[in-house]
Amino acid sequence: METFKGSVTSAKGFYAASTAAGIKYKDRSDMAMIYSKEPCVCAGTFTTNIVKAAPVKWDMRIVEESPFVQAVVVNAGIANACTGEEGLAHCWETAQTVSKIMGIPEEAVLVASTGVIGMQVPIDKICAGVGQMVPKLSDGKEAGTKAARAIMTTDTVPKHIAVSFKIDGRTVTIGGMCKGSGMIHPNMCTMLSFLTTDAAISKELLTEALKESVQETYNMVSVDGDTSTNDTVLLMANGMAGNPVIDKKDESYEKFIQALDTVNTYLCKRIAGDGEGATALLEVKIIGAATKSDAVKLAKSVVTSNLVKTAIYGHDANWGRILCAMGYAGVDFDPEQVDLYFESANGKIKIIEDGVSTGYSEEEATQILTSDAVTAIADVKMGKASATAWGCDLTHDYVKINADYRS
Repeated sequence: METFKGSVTSAKGFYAASTAAGIKYKDRSDMAMIYSKEPCVCAGTFTTNIVKAAPVKWDMRIVEESPFVQAVVVNAGIANACTGEEGLAHCWETAQTVSKIMGIPEEAVLVASTGVIGMQVPIDKICAGVGQMVPKLSDGKEAGTKAARAIMTTDTVPKHIAVSFKIDGRTVTIGGMCKGSGMIHPNMCTMLSFLTTDAAISKELLTEALKESVQETYNMVSVDGDTSTNDTVLLMANGMAGNPVIDKKDESYEKFIQALDTVNTYLCKRIAGDGEGATALLEVKIIGAATKSDAVKLAKSVVTSNLVKTAIYGHDANWGRILCAMGYAGVDFDPEQVDLYFESANGKIKIIEDGVSTGYSEEEATQILTSDAVTAIADVKMGKASATAWGCDLTHDYVKINADYRS
């Protein structure tokens, strides 16, 4: 499997474009579009928040009921959430505009929005933006990169990747882009992710693959403990790689899952590392758990702890906070058996053994924690299950960004 700096345009037959529609930002592109030359089977996962944005409601219906999809339109700046029937009508108007210009069914158009909650999108600017993007659709790498940048809100960097692999001698590619920096928490994390593949695969297995991958990736990310109204992951497959259709869980399916996990894991780590105001990616690995469920609960509990996050910001090896967060996770384990390590590009150190300090060097621990990516590894010695969660440190800038967000 080859991983490269591609994007949603890396898979055969996929095009992208972006434009400055002036929806909220005055000095940058704020709309993106993805289009497939051929109709796609599509899978999607969405926020578990009861308060769902209009685009989420629209996409849930399209993914469930439409025989195929062919385009996605995304805007940044306004979330189109808590906007009632008018907000839902704006999704329909967006799809109708794409349908008229491109000659595809309205039911083949997905929409997504991110930004401020409670404001109506300027639908005239959205529709004008669609008209501006269609002539610019390109399958080049630059178009994919620009699309990834256009969907950013408080993100500081665009997030995109692609992988390719072989199925029966055919090269298959999965590309992806996402945005997410704040309002990120497990159970679909404000996070949008768009994945494209030229694999030929049944809708049933595409859906199963995405849901399986989401559990191990997006649902293991937390920046600030807030689950958004707009969380969406969409995976489109147009079959243009020409591989035999993946319609059973064989070796081809396993290769597809591995590649999908690689893309999603990369994007998740980019989201966590780019958390609002963050200076460091925090990775928490639980090993030796009795069950997978226990490992997941423990990892999530640590990565979401504000006291752990602030300790990471301060480069403070305050291991008691990690053990404490594990203790209220709702998992039965023996704290007097736990070993804990900190690891980064600057080295690795064992902090506690069997629940007590190893007498480690504070200076060495601080040096390890000064990296922009830090891993905490906890071995609970209860079994063979493991899980990994991703988050970031909690800084003064997080408060400033969110205090000023609407202004």
